[in-house]
Amino acid sequence: MDRRQFLLATTAAVPALMLGGKVFAAPATSPRFLLVFLRGGYDANNMLVPYSSDFYYESRPSIALAKPDAGNPKAVRALDANWGLTPALAASMGPLWDKRQLAFVPFSGTDDLSRSHFETQDNIEAGEAGDARNYGSGFMGRLSGVLRGAPPIAFTDALPLSFRGAGDIPNISLKGGGKAVFDDRQSKILASMYEGTSLQAAATDGLQLRQQVAQDLQTEMVAASRGAVNARGFAQQGQRMATLMRDRFRLGFVDVGGWDTHVNQGGADGQLANNLDNLGQGLASFADGLGEAEWNNTVVVVVSEFGRTFRENGNKGTDHGHGTTYWVLGGKVNGGRVAGQQVAVNAGSLLQNRDYPVLNNYRDVLGGLLRRTYGLSDADLANVFPGSKPRDLQLV
Repeated sequence: MDRRQFLLATTAAVPALMLGGKVFAAPATSPRFLLVFLRGGYDANNMLVPYSSDFYYESRPSIALAKPDAGNPKAVRALDANWGLTPALAASMGPLWDKRQLAFVPFSGTDDLSRSHFETQDNIEAGEAGDARNYGSGFMGRLSGVLRGAPPIAFTDALPLSFRGAGDIPNISLKGGGKAVFDDRQSKILASMYEGTSLQAAATDGLQLRQQVAQDLQTEMVAASRGAVNARGFAQQGQRMATLMRDRFRLGFVDVGGWDTHVNQGGADGQLANNLDNLGQGLASFADGLGEAEWNNTVVVVVSEFGRTFRENGNKGTDHGHGTTYWVLGGKVNGGRVAGQQVAVNAGSLLQNRDYPVLNNYRDVLGGLLRRTYGLSDADLANVFPGSKPRDLQLV
């Protein structure tokens, strides 16, 4: 399908992209900003790996990633003397790091200590100080209000809290069809293998219990994702997003679900690695789809509501944590570095002896980034993030 056919098909399928019969047209000089929200709390500790810390390997006997080793394809790639990049992102994000178009900000997050997906997601999207929460207004909506010539779009099923309060904003879902947790045909085949034997009752009970446990875990993951597209779907939609944002929109929001890895998280392989691989592919596709000139006028920030516990749990997974790692990408990003306030990774530096502390508050980090990107005034920033203290990490 060529570009003209793609745009026609997209517009025909999603009439919401036209409000009042008017198709948005973005000024060529306006910077482009995309926020990618990883719903479910992704494990940043196995993405940006503190490989110089012996405590990391003591804390994760089953899921730790190997130290840098040129002969081991499952080892992390050293970014500096302390931090390494998961091999799941080597092909997609490695080239951007080499071109200094990618930076990481560890120990990032909110002041919210509820460790609740919903409380903390809402905290970030509202963008207000402390426990203040106005569900009729989000920080991306307020940003849209103070900017001129920056048409917004949400790549979501419904308008997210981030964009509330900004009037009629188009949204388009990236999701495809889902599937059941278990295949009923396979369950019946397994049950029939024990039919007529002394193990029939035990096998039936065991399959039912396994089904129930899996459904409970799936229910939590789905709830935490709040209807967001999964990482595989995002990998397939990067080009589509690029086409729409290149030609029409300047502010974008997309959420990606499936990051609540309580059980069998995996290390260099497994569910987290697969999700990161797909996420990286989607982001690389988005960059490629924009083309060099437009990528140079784009900033992408990847956030999550919180990180995971530093130590692995008894199910070879991780539980709800606090501090996490943000990503900042773009053609003119001052990348190739791990930015922001940091602390040595050891038992003594953990918050409540379990999580990364938050040293880089998200409102302050994003406020400083948006000030540099759009030249926002103090009054504009106070509107977007009331009561924040913008920190200029010189990311752009």
